[in-house]
Amino acid sequence: MGIRVVITGYGIVSSIGMDAGEVLRSLLDGISGIGEITRFDTIHKGKLPLAEVRRSNAELLEHLGLKNKKKYSRTSLLGMAAARQAAEMAGIKPGQSLRTGLISANTVGGMDRTEDFYPLFLENQSKGRISEVATHDCGDSTEKIAEYLGVRDFITTISTACSSSANAVMLASEMIKAGLIDRVIAGGTDAVTRFTLNGFNTLMILDKTGCRPFDEERAGLTIGEGAAFLVLESEELAIREGREIIGLVSGYGNANDAYHQTASSPEGIGAGLAMAKALEMGCIEPAAVSYINVHGTGTQNNDLSEGIAVQKLFVDTVPPFSSTKSYTGHTLGAAGAIEAVISLLSVQNGCIFPNLRWATPMKELYIRPVTSLLRNIPVEHVLSNSFGFGGNNSSLLLSKYNSR
Repeated sequence: MGIRVVITGYGIVSSIGMDAGEVLRSLLDGISGIGEITRFDTIHKGKLPLAEVRRSNAELLEHLGLKNKKKYSRTSLLGMAAARQAAEMAGIKPGQSLRTGLISANTVGGMDRTEDFYPLFLENQSKGRISEVATHDCGDSTEKIAEYLGVRDFITTISTACSSSANAVMLASEMIKAGLIDRVIAGGTDAVTRFTLNGFNTLMILDKTGCRPFDEERAGLTIGEGAAFLVLESEELAIREGREIIGLVSGYGNANDAYHQTASSPEGIGAGLAMAKALEMGCIEPAAVSYINVHGTGTQNNDLSEGIAVQKLFVDTVPPFSSTKSYTGHTLGAAGAIEAVISLLSVQNGCIFPNLRWATPMKELYIRPVTSLLRNIPVEHVLSNSFGFGGNNSSLLLSKYNSR
């Protein structure tokens, strides 16, 4: 049967909650985190919504017990908050003998700090401190999170657009199976910035009313921010150490459309391959999938491409599916990990969360998302999809844990 990779901890910070308990309550109550822009000044204020984490950087610093605000980007602070939750749940402490790694993903890096630096600098090059942009690169937040947690054995950063943190989970699983590391804190973090908002607005794929995944009238995505991490280790190690096993990473798949810089292939080729590979690794038939947490961005291209891929793979056994981006917004590099944690909450609590703001079926598809909360049902296997720019498509198969 080979080495099985299990989950022994998780943490999450998003626009719908500062931990898993708050997130679960929001999901059950149908409370979305999409709202007005409050974090920074922009010409889009009052015109475009965001899904912001409702904590200032100062509040995050206090929450984390940190003082030097210039040292940390918002991406780092969100990541540290979520990673600490995951480490605490799994009982990870500095100085333990187990080889512990951190694989963190993001797309925006410390752009928030860079944006604060350049207006002054461009006005007068004697103003502003160049140290303000030291947090700019994507790897900086990974280093900060590792330093905060005391992780030293393996540290790396993944940036593959919106599939980034799903790929972090995949890499962690492969390393554990290969015996290269004992356990890994894997996930991702991203903060909203003017750069991100302006960039997606230039692509003309932002919905002015909040994203409406899989709706015929969908008009684009909503940018969100947040972070999530999972602690992964081998089943053998977790049992030997007496840790509670929360779930199983039973399969995963990655495939590339090689179709377009930002768009998915119209036939959903890469998405279909990623899902099929995950099911093949997990040795389960499509009919055994309990729920799909779809990528579901709310853009014209993504939802049609993903919907076609789901119909082709599952045919007449399409399981319940929904996009929880209707709650959290699209958290970019953190999306895969955030939705993996939400998928675990679905497994643990026997429920499937609804696709908010859905009203009209897509004319090209015969499938419909779940639009009301389903409770007290068995959720054994969840597919969590994360599809990124450049056609980088990843699917995680997360399962209820059963000892062999």
